[in-house]
Amino acid sequence: MKRSFPIFFFLGILLVLLFCLDICSGSVWLWPFGDLSPMERQILDAIRLPKAVTAVLAGAALSVSGLVMQTLFRNPLAGPYTLGVSSGASLGVALLTMSSTLLLPFSFFLPLAAVIGATLVLLLVLAVSRRVTSNVSLLIVGMMFGSIAGSLVSLLQNFANPDALKLFIVWTLGSLGSVGWVEMRLMVPILLLGGLFVLLALKPLNGLLLGEDYARGLGIDVQRTRLYIVLATGLLAGGVTAFCGPIAFIGVAVPHIARGILRSSNHRLTVPASALLGACLLLVCDVLCSLFTYPLPVSTVSALFGAPVIIWIILKNK
Repeated sequence: MKRSFPIFFFLGILLVLLFCLDICSGSVWLWPFGDLSPMERQILDAIRLPKAVTAVLAGAALSVSGLVMQTLFRNPLAGPYTLGVSSGASLGVALLTMSSTLLLPFSFFLPLAAVIGATLVLLLVLAVSRRVTSNVSLLIVGMMFGSIAGSLVSLLQNFANPDALKLFIVWTLGSLGSVGWVEMRLMVPILLLGGLFVLLALKPLNGLLLGEDYARGLGIDVQRTRLYIVLATGLLAGGVTAFCGPIAFIGVAVPHIARGILRSSNHRLTVPASALLGACLLLVCDVLCSLFTYPLPVSTVSALFGAPVIIWIILKNK
């Protein structure tokens, strides 16, 4: 733990610096510690600050959920969306946006529809998890639920009008700017509850590193631990997806970077390290997105960081 302290200290300083850089950068450069005009103060308080806070929360949540999923399935390419939570959220949004009979304030109902869709898939996965004993079976079932939801979304797209289809596609690109202080009042409790389930499973997660049989030999309740992990992933990944849309590769790539930096798989170290690294990486992605005249979708930039890491994992494991 003492040897890891400099790493965590550096990551903490890096997080603060990137957070400050994120709220400064954009179409107009703002220096928050100086004298700001009323218009600049409005931009800072209403747009830049909530967007930067959202980047920190989303990056940390996706990275931690990806870490626990890789441990549960002992699969280096598992991620926060493995159990179909993202597909469920997409189905909820598709049902809302592509129904031409609904005239609703989408800024409020889009996250609500995504939460409902993700929750329904999560409940189905939880029901299955109580009946199967193998994590591989649970992984396959989660992927099948995701495939079914994806097929339903494709079916809806065929009958949608162009305006509704455009709204749905914009949501699927992922955005940190759609979360304001009002939306954050719902998003933060969801992520905190997911983080609580991760903490409850922290000690058993280390036992699962060597397999379920070894964990049972240590007296770990594998069924309960799996339940905690599924709930944590559903809340963390589902909460982020509901408010920000799908954000690619962060949850898969960051846990490997954390384990590589720490040279340890101890979850007491890798969970906080993944949270800090994920927050830093998503802040970097947001800064890069804001450099363009028309801001890019955050998933576009995050894929540029995550895809090379995944390629490296595949080549390393042959």
